[in-house]
Amino acid sequence: MTLVQLEYLVAVDTYRHFATAAEHCFVTQPTLSMQLQKLEEEMGVQLFDRSRVPVRPTELGKDIIAQARVVLAEAKKVQEIVQNQKQELSGELRIGIIPTLAPYLIPLFITSFMERYPDVRVVVQELLTDQIVEKLNHELLDVGLLVTPLENKSIRELPLFYEAFVTYINPSHALARSATIKPAQLDMDELWVLNEGHCFQSQVLNICNRGGLRSADGKGHLDYKSGSLETLKRIVETQHGMTLLPELSVLEIPEEKRLLVHPFADPQPLREVSLAVHRSFLKKKLVQALQQEIIASIPERIRNRKKEQVVAVK
Repeated sequence: MTLVQLEYLVAVDTYRHFATAAEHCFVTQPTLSMQLQKLEEEMGVQLFDRSRVPVRPTELGKDIIAQARVVLAEAKKVQEIVQNQKQELSGELRIGIIPTLAPYLIPLFITSFMERYPDVRVVVQELLTDQIVEKLNHELLDVGLLVTPLENKSIRELPLFYEAFVTYINPSHALARSATIKPAQLDMDELWVLNEGHCFQSQVLNICNRGGLRSADGKGHLDYKSGSLETLKRIVETQHGMTLLPELSVLEIPEEKRLLVHPFADPQPLREVSLAVHRSFLKKKLVQALQQEIIASIPERIRNRKKEQVVAVK
């Protein structure tokens, strides 16, 4: 058994396709297949069910692959020990970030981070929470930027800051005259929300379930669920009703639209924004540098806020 064979084993599990795994391992498919066959013969077990498409690990194969990931992670830590002795950070940092954070958080820190660490190649992907967790578990990402808690034993969470929710209300709405809003005042039938699959949608519904109203009027003839917070803003501005937004999304809002933003009454509902890494994560110095850069980039009132009333993701 060799580390190379274990890398091939993990690659096939990750991509569930021999040709794709071989491509990512920079070898030919026959080479990869031959090495895995040798591994199976040496161990006397079948690791993959090749009759299924996509290929899937056997039940025993799943346990062996899980241990192979641990072995490979520990081997990579040897390289990291050497890397950590160097004064300058370098290498690739693969970041996954949820769409309700990406357009508002990335611009705050990415320029200063890249100027401070010019030898680091940053790769950013916008993904939903479940996709980020899956890619962290398969070592396709180094770190995730998302909302916690996740309640996932394989993921370590490093809280960064607590971001308040605000309401965004059409000027013609009755609540537009209120300085602050209470969850019990929200009318679910007048609330524009994101598509299912976004954790932000679940948090919004959790806030509204604290005594929110339901009317029989609905939203006229338009039923629109968006994948973009910016689209929700435009619908509120041009149609009617309201939506809920994260605090960072209204930091740079034009002055003429600030009258649409209404904070919640205390205690304000918050969401916990964290860095997420796999329990056996590598690149610790890079992740620590990213953590420090993000915290330094956040407005002081958000950075200094303590955990008060965090809305659960579920």
